[in-house]
Amino acid sequence: MKFNFYKYQGTGNDFVILDNRDHSYDSITNEMVNLMCDRRFGIGADGLMLMNNKDGFDFEMIYYNSDGKLGTMCGNGGRCMVRFAYDMGIHKYTYHFMATDGAHLAEIDMNNQIRLKMKDVNEVDDHATFAILNTGSPHFVKFVTDILNVDVAITGRDIRNSKQFIDDGINVNFVETTEDDAIFVRTYERGVEDETLSCGTGVTACALMSAHNTRGFNRVKVKTHGGNLSVEFNKDSDTQFSDIWLCGPAKFVFKGVFETEE
Repeated sequence: MKFNFYKYQGTGNDFVILDNRDHSYDSITNEMVNLMCDRRFGIGADGLMLMNNKDGFDFEMIYYNSDGKLGTMCGNGGRCMVRFAYDMGIHKYTYHFMATDGAHLAEIDMNNQIRLKMKDVNEVDDHATFAILNTGSPHFVKFVTDILNVDVAITGRDIRNSKQFIDDGINVNFVETTEDDAIFVRTYERGVEDETLSCGTGVTACALMSAHNTRGFNRVKVKTHGGNLSVEFNKDSDTQFSDIWLCGPAKFVFKGVFETEE
């Protein structure tokens, strides 16, 4: 089977994208996805996305983790999909698309940054040393003081595979406050089962937990190993956040044809 693919990245979080609006790839299998995402035997990516048609929307985003399994919402993937839609000729002021966690709005601003509206958060499971919240995907957020020396791969894997999270998995974020309105985030992603250069829903979760205004508008600048993002939101209470926007770059890398034996 031949795949005409496009490679995009958002702050180092990279994705294979397939234009499936003509149903060319409806028969894609988990094994095919896993192979294409493999960095040694395939194209190499943190995940794969299908762009489908969807009545009432500009498109539908179907997201697979690099292990080949269907994933939950991916923030950087969503931003890359909006850039891909623009490159494919879908030119809008405001994009309206469907993802696994529901409908999303997105914009391309005057600085060529992609602004993606995330789901509201109405619950935070706050503990003494960490917090758990869902920003489209489930996230474990832990604040640290020496983030560059955290062994994210090992510590993140241990938490993700602990008894509490082994069944459904969880993304594990380590965050260090660098200024009142700025943080550094590193994330271990389930489905990739390793540290990634950036995670959009993880960045969002960490930013919400780093609100510098106790109520009302907040803007948090976020550094990741893959680049810089920002998250804008309203803090309604300690456990409720609304009007959440993930903002940052998304860029085309290359395109090609990938052929499998199946």
